[in-house]
Parts: sequence; structure tokens; C-alpha cells
Amino acid sequence: MCVVCGCNDAQAPAPAGDLHYGHNAAGVTVHGLSTERSIQLEADVLGANQHVADHNRAHFKAHGIAALNLVSSPGAGKTTLLCATLQRWREQRPEVPVAVIEGDQQTTFDADRIRATGVPAIQVNTGKGCHLDARMVADAFARLPLHQHHDGHEHAQGHQEGLLLIENVGNLVCPALWDLGEAAKVAILSVTEGDDKPLKYPDMFAAAKLLLINKIDLLPYVSFDVAHAIDCARRVNPAIEVLQVSATRGDGLDAWLHWLGHVAP
Repeated sequence: MCVVCGCNDAQAPAPAGDLHYGHNAAGVTVHGLSTERSIQLEADVLGANQHVADHNRAHFKAHGIAALNLVSSPGAGKTTLLCATLQRWREQRPEVPVAVIEGDQQTTFDADRIRATGVPAIQVNTGKGCHLDARMVADAFARLPLHQHHDGHEHAQGHQEGLLLIENVGNLVCPALWDLGEAAKVAILSVTEGDDKPLKYPDMFAAAKLLLINKIDLLPYVSFDVAHAIDCARRVNPAIEVLQVSATRGDGLDAWLHWLGHVAP
């Protein structure tokens, strides 16, 4: 029993002296709360979020909109990749409107970069929050021209009539748990990061449908093993798809756009 709060979450050190605070039924230790209370709180909060996420998903499907949740660590190049993606999408698929929901803790810097491409974007600042949630996405989507564009007429089920790209807050932990109503999560891993990151943050890579290995133009200058990164990702998610891209040089962008064009709403 924990001598500080009286709960049963105190973790004994491993033989090497390491401490593991996630080896319980809740998967996390919150000092002052029992494992049972932590589980109940998570179930209540995530359950309320799931209700809104399910509504978002049905709404997107009815509008023929493929919504993608882009997740990564800070500095992985999400916004630069997103800008390059939007520019090429508008050149190749001008008949399919696209919009962005941009999540950050503060500032409108990234949303301003998106808007500079001519694509509508709504900034969502989360304050101290480390992720977007389904209600934030619902509120932001209601303000986008993409929403108004599809109001008032019938839609063909399963036909992509619009693309919504949601750039989540830079964080490989919290966003893994939160369903936004997206068709898929896309994890972005830069070659400037560790190639073992999928094993260090398994929940996120297990939740992702696609892994984008970004900044491959820098491979000659970094010690990043692409094959090892893919192997690590598939150890936690055998079904994950993988594409290698460079936002600055353009490598892999056509394959990425092809993937985006075939995501069912």
C-alpha cells in the first residue's frame, strides 16, 4: 500500500531498480487515487468523448468527408508536410475541397501557415490540454466552409466529396486515447527522431492506420535505420501501412496523396 495516499498503486522496483507505474489495471498511477477510481474516471471521460466522436464520424460519412487525425511528436514536420500536401492536393484534386483543423496549446502560427496555402483552417488552442477531443473537432468543423459546402444536398455514401485533415497537438501519448471521429490516425515519425520510437510509444502506433516516415532527405546525415523503425512499428501493429516522404524534396508525396484519395469517408 502507498504510504503517501493509502492506495494500492505503489510499484515495486524491478530487479534492475527500475520503477514501473503503468503495470496495473488502469495502465497509469495517479497518486491519491486508487486503480479502481482511475479506471472509472477514465471510463466516464472517454465515454462522453466517444459519444461525440461517434456523432462526428456519422456526420463526416453523411457529408462524404474523409477525416484524418495527424499525430506526431513536436518537430516531426507535421505542418510543413501538411502545407506541401495541401498544395499538391489542390493541383491534382481541385474538385475535392479540403480543410484543416489545427491543434496547438497556444498561438495561431501553424494555422496561419495553412491559410497561406489558400486552404481554410480553424485554429483550436487547447491551453494546458495536451490533445484535441471530439467536441473541439465538432465545434471547429461547424465553422469551416467544408461544412457549409455540403449542407443542403444529398451525398453519395462511400464517395469522397471532401477531405478534412486534423493536425493534433504534438504529443505521442495523450492523443492515442481520444477518438475524434476520424477515419484513421496517421502517425508521422521524422528521421531526426529515434527509430525505436514505436516501441517507446506503442499505444499511438498501435492506433495508427498509416505511418509516414518524414524528412527522408536527411537520411544521409542522421543515424536512423528505416528498416528498424518499420519493424518496431509492425511489432506493435502488424497491419500498419508505411510510406516514406520528404515534404521539402517531394519524395513520396504522390503515394501519400493516392492513399488520401482512397480513404473511405
